Amino acid sequence: MKKNIINILASAVLFSGALVSCSKQLDLLPLNDITSEQVYQTPEGYKQAFAKLYGSFATTGNQGPAGNGDIQGLDEGTADFLRLFWKAQELSTDEAVVAWGDPGIQDFHNMNWSSNNPMLTGLYYRSFYQITLCNDFIRQAADANLSARGISGTDAETIRKYKLEARFLRAYQYWVLMDLFGNVPFATDDQALGSFTPKQSSRVEIFAYVESELKAIENDLPAARGNEYGRADKAAAQSLLARIYLNAGVYTGTARYADAMTYAKKVIDAGYTLIPNYAHLMRADNNTNTSEFILTINYDGLKTQNWGGTTFLTHAPVGGDMTAAEYGIDGGWFGLRTTKNLPALFPDVNGSADKRAQFFTQGQNMEINDLTNFKDGYAISKFRNVKKNNTVGSNLTWVDIDFPIFRLSEQYLIYAEAAARVGSAADKAAAVGYINIIRQRAYGNANGNITAPALTPDFVLDERARELYWEGHRRTDLIRYAKFTDGGYLWPWKGGVRGGTGVAAFRNLFPIPSADVSSNPNIKQNAGY
Repeated sequence: MKKNIINILASAVLFSGALVSCSKQLDLLPLNDITSEQVYQTPEGYKQAFAKLYGSFATTGNQGPAGNGDIQGLDEGTADFLRLFWKAQELSTDEAVVAWGDPGIQDFHNMNWSSNNPMLTGLYYRSFYQITLCNDFIRQAADANLSARGISGTDAETIRKYKLEARFLRAYQYWVLMDLFGNVPFATDDQALGSFTPKQSSRVEIFAYVESELKAIENDLPAARGNEYGRADKAAAQSLLARIYLNAGVYTGTARYADAMTYAKKVIDAGYTLIPNYAHLMRADNNTNTSEFILTINYDGLKTQNWGGTTFLTHAPVGGDMTAAEYGIDGGWFGLRTTKNLPALFPDVNGSADKRAQFFTQGQNMEINDLTNFKDGYAISKFRNVKKNNTVGSNLTWVDIDFPIFRLSEQYLIYAEAAARVGSAADKAAAVGYINIIRQRAYGNANGNITAPALTPDFVLDERARELYWEGHRRTDLIRYAKFTDGGYLWPWKGGVRGGTGVAAFRNLFPIPSADVSSNPNIKQNAGY
């Protein structure tokens, strides 16, 4: 069956305790429906709590978008983790613009966000909320607590395995915070919930922590492809290590490209393969893409209903002359498009050569004269709530498309970029082979194959855009290449100017929300804000 962990989530419960953010504001605490002591009395309670750790990636509360969200003080309609993360990673780049006028949303593409931006604040607290859930679960899963509750044998061993996955999920969220915000408050399961005011750790310290945690659990997690679909395994930990090593120069000042190759190769050698058809990656039944997907956020139109995630990514790009029914949905939201920079990377915009070019151009203008006009900018048709057999998903409003946190192509591209930068001739030869696997699927033949001289870092950056667009990578990629804020690479309306302009380098980091800075004397705001 599709998503057992989502079925468990249907009966999941929340924990008591304070959100481990620096503000400790009462309106940003998890809701105290049931206490931890009540939850963690039985193995079944642990299982339900564990499901919440994963479920909090795909839901905003236990009841769907019903005004009773996990975090009070945030608009539940836009408080989904993926929706917030995607806006920060994509709307701030050449890959996406939006027509809406919601408070703070145009700040991303104009690159003029402040420490009061509500969406950045929401993302910050959502990540810390999920860290808090993980910290509490890890603490409750300590051997002493299991023994005190009379949980032993197979049940205790199962909970210990859950604990390993909780440590991975916590490390992933600390990577999110490190990547976007830099120096952030830090807390683990060693501190009791709500008992202290967190201190700020440097980006270098957070990097070291994430690296050490992933290495500590790597060999104890289930083997690659050995866990339930949508749950972390050894390959997920290795994928995140490869990702942080690729960006280590940004995070720590010291490049780690050789380590990026090492860990990407571990995943590549674990038996994953690309699915045959790129257009099927983001379909309603993409839970069958297990040969390529390493870890996913699982969405189900009946059981994980919220206005974010892939529901957002499917509805928001539909408008103009597009027909909603073709995308398996009940209506478009006339929001998201792309700038001309993305289609310019393809040999044509209709996908005749490179099948990854999924643009809707009819009635759309390539040039963007007005960010708020949906018809300015090509639409993206990558996400469709339609199965591979062309039948629709389970619900026309909330979609079934799972979102890949990691998939095999990214690991090929990590290896290729690192090899292009520091690799030996043998490394580069292997990298060319990996690139050509990606491009043979894209072209349907060897017409897109490259040879060794074409393997440059800039080529890999463009290939990452062609392969991974709208999957939450672009801001991080452009920063690694010193092209995010720099005036040497421009896109329409970068920095709020029609032809694009460079902005101050401090915007390579987002600001710590002003509420945390003002309420916690341990917190120092990022430079420039």
